[in-house]
Amino acid sequence: MVNNIEVLENEQHEIVPGQENILEMQELKKHFPVKTGVLQRTTGHVKAVDGIDIAVKKGESFGLVGESGCGKSTAGRTAMRLYEPTEGQITFDGEDISRKKEKDLFNLRREMQMIFQDPFSSLNPRKTVGSMLAEPLKVHGLYKNQNERKEKIQEVMGRVGLNPSFTNRYPHEFSGGQRQRIGIARALVLEPKMIIADEPVSALDVSIQSQVLNLLDDLQDEFNLTYLFIAHDLSVVKHFSDRIGVMYLGHMAEIADKTDLYDDPLHPYTQALLSAVPRSHPRERTRERITLTGELPSPANPPSGCVFHTRCPHVMDVCKEIVPQMREVKPNQYVACHLYE
Repeated sequence: MVNNIEVLENEQHEIVPGQENILEMQELKKHFPVKTGVLQRTTGHVKAVDGIDIAVKKGESFGLVGESGCGKSTAGRTAMRLYEPTEGQITFDGEDISRKKEKDLFNLRREMQMIFQDPFSSLNPRKTVGSMLAEPLKVHGLYKNQNERKEKIQEVMGRVGLNPSFTNRYPHEFSGGQRQRIGIARALVLEPKMIIADEPVSALDVSIQSQVLNLLDDLQDEFNLTYLFIAHDLSVVKHFSDRIGVMYLGHMAEIADKTDLYDDPLHPYTQALLSAVPRSHPRERTRERITLTGELPSPANPPSGCVFHTRCPHVMDVCKEIVPQMREVKPNQYVACHLYE
């Protein structure tokens, strides 16, 4: 159950040992300048993403979770090159795209698409559904014949659960769930290799969330898609993802297979997050609730050493001085914490 709605239990996709990565972020940083005064001088930086390492394998669903403001959406948009990376390397399908100029990213836009959080603000209210879906086909020179293009659009609309005859309707004529399906169709129409889904169900009614999640899962199997699935709801991520990365204040705290992460979380922050997730199984209800003290620090002025040390129940002196490195504590379970050194 996710938020008291039924979601089909997502079978873990087969990840072959040594399987090739389709997306890699290495020491990725994205800092936004803080400008003040009439002259708009830079007086500081918001360190939204501050040196993360993530590798997404072909064909898998990689969940990226954390509190609001932790940098997960910024990481996804930087991976898409919607934001210019401050430092670090982004590799997509074996090609370094970190410093590619906008005109050289044309082919990338077809191979990697994005589903945005708000299905209304991400759609142009002045365009019909058909014209929105036709635009990327025209830009990339696909289905140049108008009849072929129309046939492709109607095919994709039907595949995401929309009536193909609704191509002449505008976004305001659809419900929230239908608008998100339009967003999914727009991402799918170019037949990409990977989709970055940024909180794709958080703006939807609870009754609609499971339908959209099941649709995304079906599309992955049908089109051999890879997902970077960004969310703050750990229950949703558990049902949808194969592996999960936990972010805190611009840093990666833990990366593991979803079963290992939920059965035996190692990082104190992951433990606190999971202790707050409502559990239906009687045995799971016995887990102790971990309450974190203090407020989430500002990414414009993050703590020294481990950024979590100001709220960690196991803080040590070393945590205040030295940034912990991500290390493999258990097979395929990586943790950035001095407790495991």
